[in-house]
Amino acid sequence: MPTFKLRMRTSAAVLAGAAGLTALGAAAVPAVASAADASPQAIAAQIVPADQLASFSQIVSHESGWSVTATNPSSGSYGLGQALPASKMASAGADWKTNPTTQIKWALDYMNTRYGSPNAAWAFWQTHHWY
Repeated sequence: MPTFKLRMRTSAAVLAGAAGLTALGAAAVPAVASAADASPQAIAAQIVPADQLASFSQIVSHESGWSVTATNPSSGSYGLGQALPASKMASAGADWKTNPTTQIKWALDYMNTRYGSPNAAWAFWQTHHWY
């Protein structure tokens, strides 16, 4: 019967790769290097309450396809949450045109203020196909 030996590699490349991992229980998942590297969906998962995230995601998926620069050619609504006028998002930050975090914060605030929550906004959207 053959004998196998395991070799431990501790090269700089392996250690550097391990530095980019975050332990979650017994599993390891890649850590996001920065908000600039994260997808809008990953950013939303950090901002939107877990019990509201599915509804928030449904609305953004339907409204913009998760495109930060999505623009409705007929209305001019803009961004992940399709703000109209687009400049409304400036209330969440000067970088509203290109920053998904700013747009997500604005959209969450809009859903909470207008409908009470993303879940309620999604219920409205399902009936009217807009929010």
